[in-house]
Amino acid sequence: MSDVLSQNEIDELLTALSTGEVDVKDIEEEKKERKVRKYDFSRPDKFAKDQLRTLEIIHENFSRLLNNFLSGYLRTYIEVDVISVQSLIYTEFSNSISNPAILGIVDFSPFDGQIIIDVSQDIAYAMIERVLGGNNKAKAASKENRSLTEIEMTLLRNILIKFINLLKEPWGNIVELRPKLENIETNSQFAQIVSPAESIALVTFNIHIGDIEGMVNVCIPHYVIEPILPSLSSRLWFATTNKKEITEEERGALETGISKSKLALSTVVGKSAISVAELLNLQRGDIILLDQKVEDSFGVYVEGQMKFKGKPGIKKKNIAVMITEVVEGGDDLDD
Repeated sequence: MSDVLSQNEIDELLTALSTGEVDVKDIEEEKKERKVRKYDFSRPDKFAKDQLRTLEIIHENFSRLLNNFLSGYLRTYIEVDVISVQSLIYTEFSNSISNPAILGIVDFSPFDGQIIIDVSQDIAYAMIERVLGGNNKAKAASKENRSLTEIEMTLLRNILIKFINLLKEPWGNIVELRPKLENIETNSQFAQIVSPAESIALVTFNIHIGDIEGMVNVCIPHYVIEPILPSLSSRLWFATTNKKEITEEERGALETGISKSKLALSTVVGKSAISVAELLNLQRGDIILLDQKVEDSFGVYVEGQMKFKGKPGIKKKNIAVMITEVVEGGDDLDD
């Protein structure tokens, strides 16, 4: 009997209880007994449902980044969706790969091991067609079931490198990835990155490029991400993504980044109103009367907002400003 009863089984159980064929005490005693569940050792299930759900969340974020990248890079309508995240054994995945195939072998540093990105031929030819200025008529070319030319392989490699770099951000809450495309294989026999019985997580994307539709699979072996599997829980994931406090290391990195930023600093020593005729007749050496005296402080503006007050002077033969006062909530430069 399965863990979930069908409606017919429920009706039969209720009938048996009402007629006395089954005693409630017998059911309670049966529950107390140790239950044994079948386990298929030829197909070990090493990923918990919670871990697969977290992988799905990570790759949903990745699909949005990929959608934005491909839309701009290929200059056409793109739609990327995560179809499924499931636990399989590697031989099931390798047996489903077409020949010739397009398999990106990726070094999943800092983890020890590699992952595979399997791109369907329809999608691969569509991307190459768009990069070369075509109009998405790549479906006919993909039906030839031919291998990629050297030029096509180079173009696809450049796309996959950008594709892989987008993985860094979605995985950023768990680990600082440094993925690197090692090779592109067209024969699955040369892409044996793990033993045939190794458990893998297979993430399947459905991609629309204009009128063309195809699949992209990301094969992640269990042993590769085994060191961070305890972190792949929905509870820990949301606790990490929703944290309000930042660490001292993050604060220091933020301060370092801000300290290198460049800001526009300007001063206004005074203002004056003149007519257009006077402006047109201005000559070198003419004097303009301002609305401030020499001893008065003037505004020092940072990005157009007054932050300080200062006085004019000279330092090492250069015109300078000496800050005399810090202003809180100063006026804008246009006010």
